[in-house]
Amino acid sequence: MGDAITDLVGVDAPIVLGPFGGLSSVTLTAAVSELGGLGSYGLYGYSGERILETAAEIRDFTSKPFALNLWLPLDEAQPSDISPADYARYAKALEPFFDEVGIEVPPQPAQYLPPLEEQLEAVWEAEPAVLSVVFGVPSATTMKAARARGILVVGTATTVAEARALEAAGVDAIVATGLEAAGHRVSFLRPAAESLVGTFALIPQVVDEVEVPVIAAGGVADRRGVRAAFALGASGVQVGTAFLATRESAINDAHRRAIRTATDDGTVLTDAASGRLARGIPNRMIRAIESSGVRAPFPVQNWLTGRFRASATAKELGELQSLWAGQTARLAVHETAREVFEELRAGLPG
Repeated sequence: MGDAITDLVGVDAPIVLGPFGGLSSVTLTAAVSELGGLGSYGLYGYSGERILETAAEIRDFTSKPFALNLWLPLDEAQPSDISPADYARYAKALEPFFDEVGIEVPPQPAQYLPPLEEQLEAVWEAEPAVLSVVFGVPSATTMKAARARGILVVGTATTVAEARALEAAGVDAIVATGLEAAGHRVSFLRPAAESLVGTFALIPQVVDEVEVPVIAAGGVADRRGVRAAFALGASGVQVGTAFLATRESAINDAHRRAIRTATDDGTVLTDAASGRLARGIPNRMIRAIESSGVRAPFPVQNWLTGRFRASATAKELGELQSLWAGQTARLAVHETAREVFEELRAGLPG
């Protein structure tokens, strides 16, 4: 079944790097592609100019296929939706974190995220092998533009119904991601809290329902997870946390230590950091925001916390940054991308 992905994308092995929105690394993306898999780079919050610069940097390190990942708009609050008084209330609740890292609380911005249209235009110009999307179904216009440029489109589903919607839109493959996975739950038909299906329950049901290749994500960190995913009908695997812990990733040492020392029950689903449900390792920031009861909607919360989280990350303040990790964190034992890749490859059929 792995041939369905290798033949489709033109890679040697059906192993896909999880696209870390906000934590992507050119070095890691290129390394996975060079090893024979599909490197992915998450473009959350990137302007068109930055997307083009990033794609060019990846190509400086590899000529092999890679994927660029975009978030599709989903019930997002705009600056005009948030009154100055509400913005001030949300910011006030987070003020202690700004004080702790030594920066001022920022004024309300004109926009929280670049327009999707700007990002897509840059992707079309960059012409990656694959455009992968989360939080929705690509429009007919997007599919047509991708087809015209020979760019494959991969959608992401957390339920069977979402997989059906993506196949109906014409995507080339579907990442079926279970609740074990790190980072944001990318549900779009129903609230994320109502779409919590485990990977190994989700995969066979999606495989039975759609004709396009299915890539398993969430709970895969070694050869055993790969074997299980393929036994359930997957045509490939997408792996995040195991690669995130390697030296080629963009995370700092505080985040890496948190992954290395996490337990099987050491991650939580929370909307504290971004305003959307996501899986990570709880810390003082998460606990304080949750106990405050004050939470801005996405992307306002994500934009506000992102200002002090960036400073905290630069200063190695692990208690004030987002420690994204999946439930397989304790299996993320390898130091390099090559070691992770070879471990995963050992589980491939044949």
